[in-house]
Amino acid sequence: MVITRARSQAAAFARQIEDLGGSVIEFPTIKILPPQSYDPLDRATEAIASYHWIIFTSVNGVRHFWLRFQHLKRSVRELKGVRVAAIGPETARALEAIHLRADLVPREYRAEAILEALRPGEVRGKRLLLPRAAEARDILPETLRAWGAEVDVVEAYRTVAGEADVASLRALLTGKKIDVITFTSSSTVHHFTQLFPGEGMGELLAGAAVACIGPITQKTAEEKGVRVDIVPRDYTISGLTQAIVEYFSK
Repeated sequence: MVITRARSQAAAFARQIEDLGGSVIEFPTIKILPPQSYDPLDRATEAIASYHWIIFTSVNGVRHFWLRFQHLKRSVRELKGVRVAAIGPETARALEAIHLRADLVPREYRAEAILEALRPGEVRGKRLLLPRAAEARDILPETLRAWGAEVDVVEAYRTVAGEADVASLRALLTGKKIDVITFTSSSTVHHFTQLFPGEGMGELLAGAAVACIGPITQKTAEEKGVRVDIVPRDYTISGLTQAIVEYFSK
C-alpha cells in the first residue's frame, strides 16, 4: 500500500496498516513548510483577542499556528472568550493537545459543513481568523464574507512537492505490484499527478485500488482522471484504514 502524505505525518497511518499485516511504501508527494512570511500570522496573533472565532481546517493549521503563537511568547489564556471551530475530530484532538476545546466540530468533516453549522446569523458583524495553507479552497472565507463577517485568512504553513522516488513507484505500478494507493488531501493528489507529467492517470493506476480520505479529495482525484474505489464514511485516517479493510474483505 502506498501512502502519499507528507513523510512527517505518515508514521501513524503506516503503523495502523502494518498492525493489520499490510506492507507500506511511503511516497511523500508533499512536504509541509513554514509560510513564506510570518508577518500576516504575527499581526493576527497580536490582535488575537479581537477575534470572535478561529477556524482550523487541518491538524497542520493547529500545529503551525501554535508553534508561532508560542514563539511570540503568547499565552493560551489570551484565547479565553475566542470561540474555536475544528473541521473534524483529528483537528479537535490537535487542539486538545494544546489545551483548547473546540466549540464546533461539524458532523461532516469539510468546509461546507462548518458553514452549515455556523449559519449567517452567527457570524454577521463578527471577526474571524482562518490560519491555513495558502493553497486551501476559498469557499469558506468567501461565503463567510458574503454573510457579513470580517475574515482574515493567514498563511500558517504551505505545502510543496515532496521528494519521492518516482522511477521506483512507476515500475511497481506498471508491474501491478501495488494493491492500494492512498490520498489524504487534495494536495497529495495535485502533487502526485505533477510527479508523473504527461502520463494518463487511469492507465498508470489501473492495477491498484485508489483510496481517498473524503469527497473533496475524491473530487480532485476524479478531475485528474483517477478512478476512486474507496472513500470512508468517517473522513479520518482511522476511517480510511477501516474502509480499506472492508474493501478487501469483500
